Amino acid sequence: MSALNVEEIVKKVISELNNANSLKECEYGIFESMNDAIEASFIAQRKYLKHSLSDRDKYIKAIKNEFYKEENLKKICKMTVEETGMGNYSHKLLKNRLVLEKTPGVEDLKTDAYTGDKGLTLVELSPYGVIGSITPTTNPTETILCNTIGMLAAGNSIVFSPHPRAKEVSLFTIKLINKALKEAKAPDNLVVTVKNPTIENANIMMNHEKVKLLVATGGPGVVKSVLSTGKKAIGAGAGNPPAVVDETADIEKAAKDIVDGCSFDNNLPCIAEKEVIAVDEITDYLIFNMKKNGAYEIKDKETLNNLQNLVLSKDLKLNTECVGKSARYLLDKIGIQVEDDIKVIIMETDKNHPFVIEELMMPILPIVRVKDVDEAIELSIEVEHGNRHTAIMHSKNIDKLSKMAKLIQTTIFVKNGPSYSGIGVGGEGYTTFTIAGPTGEGLTSAKTFARKRRCVLVDGFDIR
Repeated sequence: MSALNVEEIVKKVISELNNANSLKECEYGIFESMNDAIEASFIAQRKYLKHSLSDRDKYIKAIKNEFYKEENLKKICKMTVEETGMGNYSHKLLKNRLVLEKTPGVEDLKTDAYTGDKGLTLVELSPYGVIGSITPTTNPTETILCNTIGMLAAGNSIVFSPHPRAKEVSLFTIKLINKALKEAKAPDNLVVTVKNPTIENANIMMNHEKVKLLVATGGPGVVKSVLSTGKKAIGAGAGNPPAVVDETADIEKAAKDIVDGCSFDNNLPCIAEKEVIAVDEITDYLIFNMKKNGAYEIKDKETLNNLQNLVLSKDLKLNTECVGKSARYLLDKIGIQVEDDIKVIIMETDKNHPFVIEELMMPILPIVRVKDVDEAIELSIEVEHGNRHTAIMHSKNIDKLSKMAKLIQTTIFVKNGPSYSGIGVGGEGYTTFTIAGPTGEGLTSAKTFARKRRCVLVDGFDIR
């Protein structure tokens, strides 16, 4: 054998090994390059078009079954708390189970039909193609799973851009999704991401010509970014949900509901109660019952200032080290030791206090007294800041409940329950972790991630 032939064979073997290694890197949807991830996703979606609705349903069930495995469910929840340093393990278990049980699939895609003398017209919900999805650090696995179910049900492929501070658990979740899809014999690379999620990679994704729809779950900055691309964009932004309590409410129940809602996953969800506005005549009794249900009240100004200095800078920027931490952790940081049953820190403030104005995403709950329910409703609209996200009201006065619902215009309005009932925890309806207030789609589901298309058959198939 000549030296030349040996050299060619060596080159060929090295090339094959490199290809095999490259294939292995991308086997579970994790790519080195965002451009490569998008190209693979585009090819996958073209193949996916040939698969039936029953195929889509089968793939979604395979994903759900993978995460119903106790070891996988527990691992992603444990990883999330450890990596992000935020939230509550048991509540993350609850939220991820909620996604698996109550996220709509292909059944959400309803067809409209019109027939008459001139034939048959169908209005069908069809895929956009490749969807670029930006996911948060607050609810990383819940958002990835929820979006995957809805987007695949609608016939799309997905390129995820996870938050860098939730990178490891996001990549692990995407690998498990791809494992399930592979075993179900779905096209490769329906769900992809990059090994190193960065702002630069997110920008590549947002501006890539083959990404036809952008979905951003996060703060106002990321929503503004996707809207500025000129593409169709769905934005799920910030909230600052007020909870109004009037004199007709069941005060004992309202107190428990507010504490439970505010402390849910250490106040990370944007739906959670962020401030209470209470009618004066019931405020003392409300506070008494909140303390019976796990609230710790701060009464002196010095302690309140210490807490404010811990969680907010002088220019009112959040201390990210405190976001999603427990009430006990926060109190310990200012020298107050409490038992594990303390879930929320409460205090009376005026309406201009930073705790009322800023969305803290930690179990700190300011209470503002007002003279009557009408003032409470007006103030709730003011402090919600027009986010149109979530509001809560505890009242038995139907007229006032209706008034607040009409005026505040939030995507979710919870009456006489904890905030989380608005996403299906103890309340009716499906769940989602992409709540699109800024762009108006509301609680997203499979139909949100599909285009309406009209198919017309002229002078045919009218059987009436």
